[in-house]
Amino acid sequence: MHNLCEYSFDELYEIASGISSKKDQAGHGSPFLSFSTVFNNYFVPDVLPDCMESSTIEQSTYSIQSGDIFLTRTSELVDELAISCVAIKDYPSATYSGFLKRLRPTQDNVTYPKFMAFYLRSPHFRKTMKNNSVMTLRASFNEAMFSYLKLLLPDYDDQVKIGDFLYLLEAKMSNNTRTCFELESIAKTIYNYWFIQYEYPTPLKYAVDFGDSTLCDRPYKSSGGKMVYNDDLKREIPFGWSVDSLYGIARYYNGLPLQKYRPTGEDYIPVIKIKEMSEGITPKSEKASPDIPSEAIISDGDFLFSWSASLEIKIWSGGKGALNQHIFKVTSDKYPQTFYYFELVNYLKHLKMLAEKRKTTMGHITLEHLKQAKICLPPIDILEKAHNIIKPLLEQHLALSKQNLQLANLRDWLIPVFMNGQIRFH
Repeated sequence: MHNLCEYSFDELYEIASGISSKKDQAGHGSPFLSFSTVFNNYFVPDVLPDCMESSTIEQSTYSIQSGDIFLTRTSELVDELAISCVAIKDYPSATYSGFLKRLRPTQDNVTYPKFMAFYLRSPHFRKTMKNNSVMTLRASFNEAMFSYLKLLLPDYDDQVKIGDFLYLLEAKMSNNTRTCFELESIAKTIYNYWFIQYEYPTPLKYAVDFGDSTLCDRPYKSSGGKMVYNDDLKREIPFGWSVDSLYGIARYYNGLPLQKYRPTGEDYIPVIKIKEMSEGITPKSEKASPDIPSEAIISDGDFLFSWSASLEIKIWSGGKGALNQHIFKVTSDKYPQTFYYFELVNYLKHLKMLAEKRKTTMGHITLEHLKQAKICLPPIDILEKAHNIIKPLLEQHLALSKQNLQLANLRDWLIPVFMNGQIRFH
């Protein structure tokens, strides 16, 4: 067990508000720490994604230094209030948002920044913060809270061991996330090169048809491959290709209203709603009977498309689940998954525009939209050749996504037992 010592926030930190800025200052100038960056990260990123025009005096007043803690100071929901993000290096010339509070340590070797990043997001501290928040039209907290909010902290050496260990887990997940982004970017680049720019390797049979066998395996369009105008698509497409629709190349199975399938015993599977699709399964996820129709059960590698509200497309990596309504499971008996996956990804921006036009309380896509969404259909042999190249990239993406889920579960299990002193490093 740890020897836990009690402190109040105002013993260890001084609190300050962020910069008040105008719209015309945003998007240019010096690095800027925004509300969304704090909300979505345990640690301030190495490179801040946002910019804000600021003076030298403002950069000094609203500076970001190693050890600083940033908290979201207001939100529509109490659960999103006082979410923390910790700086573990200095950020010269940077400023931070007025929707944040900065806690700057006033004592050395009492709090370890990497430990505090996890402590402040632990279930125990989050519960304490929510219990002391004020809810009017929006959730908010004031600086007076920090005179009576208590911190129960292990000694500094234990904080270092715990913080460094949990930071390694977080760093591994961040690295996996970056690799996943790169893998999908490579896969999409290959797909677009072949099927948007029409620079797929020219098959031998087409090269012979054109009377020049040397064209074989050379980029089709730039090597003189025959193009023909298509009236449906209003553009030229490769000779021998045809036209179909998003609806015509795949099956769209809609999930079920799973309140009808509540578990009657201890066995259950988690319900995958739009929130789970984007954030993963949590202890708050609803439960369904494992005896639901097999079509509504999803597994790792299944392709999901939320047709209402978020309009998100992803390859699922969260384990077995029950598919709720408002999400399609997309499959095909004829075409490879990489084909209909990237066709939907490429069409997504247009689908969102259509959903906005239909918007009442939330936008949504209908099967009729998918039937009207015309696409260029390559020959199956070319699709399969591309699939064999792209599939290993997406399989690696899936493996890393699953690993991240396992690491996140490990982190979330370890944080409370570390914080309350049940486990100690030796």
